[in-house]
Amino acid sequence: MEGAIGKVTSVDFSWYLDTSHGADYFRRWHRLVEKGGSLFVHKATHHFDLVNWWLDAEPVTVYASGDLKKYGARGPFRHTHCRPFPHKAECKFHLDITKNARLTKLYSECESADGYHRDGCVFKEDVNIYDTMSALVRYSTDVSMAYSVNAFMPIEGHRVAFNGENGRLEMRDYERQPWEVSEETEIHLTRNFGKREAIHVPREPGGHAGGDPALRKAIFGGGEVPAHMRVPSARAGAVSCLTGIAARKSVAEKRPVNIADLVRL
Repeated sequence: MEGAIGKVTSVDFSWYLDTSHGADYFRRWHRLVEKGGSLFVHKATHHFDLVNWWLDAEPVTVYASGDLKKYGARGPFRHTHCRPFPHKAECKFHLDITKNARLTKLYSECESADGYHRDGCVFKEDVNIYDTMSALVRYSTDVSMAYSVNAFMPIEGHRVAFNGENGRLEMRDYERQPWEVSEETEIHLTRNFGKREAIHVPREPGGHAGGDPALRKAIFGGGEVPAHMRVPSARAGAVSCLTGIAARKSVAEKRPVNIADLVRL
C-alpha cells in the first residue's frame, strides 16, 4: 500500500500441505470431487481469497493442471479404513483414531448411524481429487499469479511473493518442518538496485496468528477500521470460489476458463 515495490506485475504463490494435514483430506469425504469440489475449491479457495484481497482485484481467466500422484490407486496397498487394516506396521499414513478421544467421540462411536469412517484409507481406489495442482490466474488489474499446492510434502506452510516494477516483497510462513525456525513468519522487501530488508511481524494472541480476534474486532467491534483491515464483500467470497471452480473446469477440459463464462455477477 505504501508503494515500496511500485505497481504489482505478478504473484508467485506456493502452498505446502504435509503428510499429516495434506493426507487427511484423502482419508475423509473430501477425497471425492463430487462431495468437496476438489482441493481447488475446498482448500485453494482460501488462498485465492487472500490474493483477491491483497491485489484488490478479481480473477478474469484461469488455466490449471491437476494430477493424483501419491494417494488413491497410486498407493501400494489399501483397505476400507485404518483400524482393520492388515498392513498397519508398513503404512506410514496409518492413523490410529482411538488415540484421539475427541475424534473417537465425534466419529468412530457414531459409525453405526451413518457408516462414515473418519480414518479412511488414503489409498482407496475411489479417490478422485488431485494432490498436485497448479494454476495460472489473470486478474482484472492485468496482474498474473502462478499458484501451486502439493498435498504430500515433508513441510507445512506457504510462500508468496509480489513482483513489482520497483522491487519484490516476499513472505514465507512456517507451520511444520523437520527443523527449527527463529520466526514463524518472515517478510523481506528487496528494492530494485537496493538492499534486502526484513520486515518484522509481531505475534498476537489468538487463532491464525492473531488474525481471528483482529477480524472479529473489525466486524463486530465498531469504530474506525484501518484500510488494510476492511472486510470485503460477499462478492469477494463468490469470486474466490469461482477461481477454484474455474481451475477444476480447466483441468477437466484442458483449456483456459473465463470467470464470466461460469456465472454473471
